[in-house]
Amino acid sequence: MAIQGAIPVEFGTVFPHGAYALGVEAITDFETKRPQLDKNTGLPLWAVDVIDADPEARGKAKSVKVKIPAQVCPVLPEEAAGLPFRPVEFEDMAVMPYVDDNGRRPRVAYSLRARGMRAPGGARQKAPAGAGSKGGE
Repeated sequence: MAIQGAIPVEFGTVFPHGAYALGVEAITDFETKRPQLDKNTGLPLWAVDVIDADPEARGKAKSVKVKIPAQVCPVLPEEAAGLPFRPVEFEDMAVMPYVDDNGRRPRVAYSLRARGMRAPGGARQKAPAGAGSKGGE
């Protein structure tokens, strides 16, 4: 098969109505309780809690996590006046399909990754020192 690993995708394809960031937290390895590292870059992984602005999104599809590999915690964009959440765009996104077999029936699910984030329409933020590219988990 020609496609292996994460599939590059544009932000507007994943979030055509935009997205809002709620917060960022380190991803910890379930067994070791240490920071989970990106397999390609060796950098710690961070999860950004995101709300999809699509008015048709429901249930689990409304809220997702986008993983970012970076040496230091990524910084959320500034708050926007009059909005309860911070509008965000992700840079260099990739999607990784996988089989989620935690429910009664297995289903295809997707892990979202990005190299960085910024305010919508804003200038590309300089990645923190040691920030890596999107990669495998």
